Amino acid sequence: MRHEPRIVAGVEVFPLCDAVGPMGGDVRRPLPELFPGGVHEDAEWILHFHCYLLRDAAGRTVLVDTGVGPEDSPAASWAPAPGALGAELARVGVAPEEVDAVVLTHLHSDHASGAVVGGVPAFPNARHLLQRAEVDTAAEAVLDHVVRPLGERVQVVDGPAEVLPGIRVLHAPGHTPGHQVVRVGELTLTGDVVLHPVQLADPKVPYLYDADPEQAAATRVELLERARAENGLIATAHFAEPFTPVR
Repeated sequence: MRHEPRIVAGVEVFPLCDAVGPMGGDVRRPLPELFPGGVHEDAEWILHFHCYLLRDAAGRTVLVDTGVGPEDSPAASWAPAPGALGAELARVGVAPEEVDAVVLTHLHSDHASGAVVGGVPAFPNARHLLQRAEVDTAAEAVLDHVVRPLGERVQVVDGPAEVLPGIRVLHAPGHTPGHQVVRVGELTLTGDVVLHPVQLADPKVPYLYDADPEQAAATRVELLERARAENGLIATAHFAEPFTPVR
């Protein structure tokens, strides 16, 4: 599914549709179980798996998340693998070796599995930013599949950090201990801080698979309050439409 880019604070933001489909396998649950307390239609949750490419005025590129990965990726047990990230990057005219930085919002398989393919870094010239809390709490299988093969390409940060001028990461814990979001002007790329539109109506609605539901809710409330104060915009990972104004 093709989505049009936006220019925010001089940065082109390209939504990349990696995959579309419902949860499968052992993680599949009805919406009322996934988001208890939310108001739901009687329908299955169809996730849109978005990554984002940011390109600044100098032509430097930042990829936010790497999607579900190939057919044999860890995400294949429950998500619609293989992902289409490579084709989506080609559509916007960027080759993998031209990506300057990769921000992994967190190390869940639908966000990080495309970083390493066949044991080899998919974006060989990019530094890969992760929060220290994410690396420190990651399972050994995740470290073996993603972090260790990246080697010196991993840039571990503690809290706020500049990726490129005008593009920053902020620690946004709760979904995972080291979850981070990306800020560009009035735009926040939320990763899994906001997973479903019911959480816009009530940010305190939890998500079944949040590591720390109370912390996740507090992070979500703070993020959305700030976005509303700025008449801002969020770019989500799993909504049908990538960009959502927050008013």
